[in-house]
Amino acid sequence: MNEIADVTDASPIKAKPALPDAQKVTEVTHWTDRLFSFRVTRPASLRFRSGEFVMIGLMGDPHPESGKQKPLLRAYSIASPSWDEELEFYSIKVQDGPLTSKLQHIQPGDEIILRPKPVGTLVHDALLPGKRLWFFATGTGFAPFASLLREPQTYHDYDEVIITHTCRGADELKYGAALIDSIRKDEMLAELIGEGFADKIRYYPTTTREESPKMGRITDLLRKGEVFEDLGIDPIAPDHDRAMICGNLAFNLELKDLLEEFGLKEGANSDPQTYVVEKAFLD
Repeated sequence: MNEIADVTDASPIKAKPALPDAQKVTEVTHWTDRLFSFRVTRPASLRFRSGEFVMIGLMGDPHPESGKQKPLLRAYSIASPSWDEELEFYSIKVQDGPLTSKLQHIQPGDEIILRPKPVGTLVHDALLPGKRLWFFATGTGFAPFASLLREPQTYHDYDEVIITHTCRGADELKYGAALIDSIRKDEMLAELIGEGFADKIRYYPTTTREESPKMGRITDLLRKGEVFEDLGIDPIAPDHDRAMICGNLAFNLELKDLLEEFGLKEGANSDPQTYVVEKAFLD
């Protein structure tokens, strides 16, 4: 039986505090039990370069004594291109993670915090002109390349775009595979960039634990030359190859060393060179 309180004794209902820099969730897709993507509204004033990241998050739990809440923020690469009317993000789920344990439960209509100050090194401005562009990703490090693969400048500047994506299991490749398939079929992109632009994309997914058509760590496959044999291309050379790296810390460091063995040099926004790595990202 429900008890109905006298309206004269009812305590005033406190309004839920508005989130700072709030943006509304418009779409959520769960790709696996560990990975999901979501889209949110874009602040009218936000301008960014494809490949950059922003700080996003939610409010933390109330302090046990003061009841005050602080924002839980983390750097997330923007997975949508600079021309998109919304912002897309790709995230891992960590059950005991301070932020992702909460973020994985968002639904359309919910709000998140988005600090509109984009930064990052995975941008075209940080690379010298070249002919072939490599995107090296592990896990959710695919996100900035999801943006750059839909950026017209990528295809105007390069004759060939090679995206490698290494994950533990085949199901973790779903987001990237679905995105590339959609790019190849997107009539609006073809009109925006030019017919046949998607023919420049070479997609090279690999797994390290679960059986798949191509097994192995991308660094091992590069050292053995399998990547070049499989794709029917010449090895990486500094006169025409450019590269971007985004993945876990060990992957980033190993691939940096490997690219420098090929003769590439690390660049930055202030000093464009032949490869760049996103230091803010940890898969």
